[in-house]
Amino acid sequence: MAVYSMTGYAIAASAAPSREGAKGAAVASVTVEARSVNGRFLDLSFRLPDELRGLEPALRDRLTAAFRRGKVELRIATAREGDSALPQPTPEQLDRLADLQGLVAGRLPQARPLSVNEALNWCRGGAGHERLDEPALEAAARCIEGLREARAREGARLAGVLMERVTRLRELAAQARPLVPQVVQRQQARFLERWHEALAAAPGGQALPAEALHERAMAEAVAVAIRIDVAEELARLASHLDEIERLLRAGGELGKRLEFLIQELQREANTFGSKSAAMELTAIAVEMKVAVEQMREQVQNIE
Repeated sequence: MAVYSMTGYAIAASAAPSREGAKGAAVASVTVEARSVNGRFLDLSFRLPDELRGLEPALRDRLTAAFRRGKVELRIATAREGDSALPQPTPEQLDRLADLQGLVAGRLPQARPLSVNEALNWCRGGAGHERLDEPALEAAARCIEGLREARAREGARLAGVLMERVTRLRELAAQARPLVPQVVQRQQARFLERWHEALAAAPGGQALPAEALHERAMAEAVAVAIRIDVAEELARLASHLDEIERLLRAGGELGKRLEFLIQELQREANTFGSKSAAMELTAIAVEMKVAVEQMREQVQNIE
């Protein structure tokens, strides 16, 4: 299953002859445009011409079936090529108009007769057009599918970027892992050295039994080792990376789960940095935080 981004754009058009255009005089067209950006939930907005307002429930159902998250805007525009040209009144229209004018003149003798321009406008409005519901829905279906494909292409690119960051974090963890025992031993040795220096300088320090002093020193050295040992953080980090990689390979709706895992990665990287007792580990911790932040920015765009 693909990984889908919440960012995408698509456009589709459909044409249908109007009643006037059925004789080759005019053609009606519908253009559907859809765009989406990232959002916590599915947020739909429509910009429809008045004649197609009734299609909003059907369009909403189709968008809800196709997407789960993101701010999606769908616009529909209509055009009729013959609208700007002079209409061709039919004899039936002119007869009807003459009857109406006679009726009005009989009741309102002071009424002004219709001008040619008024008569042509009436014929244009009275000619009527076929409804564009079916062409609009057909174009909308193709546009929604195009938007879904665009989001899938962008999602594939995002998945590739995330996999690169996962690989980078694994490399950094591999660099840190052999350094941990060395740093722990070095810090323990440094602590014991300072412990003995402090005892030698303290008045009355030699009055305590040597065995008790040694046991206390070793206990404190163990506590120091526990405080700076980051092996547990590296193990949890590896576990989170395994789960992220599994989700990216499986695909589907994984944005919220990835967001949670990125938070966990950030927590482990911060803890790793706070425990670092050597410049080598601190530099690795900084690189880890940068990689995790880059992943967080990308995950915000995944559905």
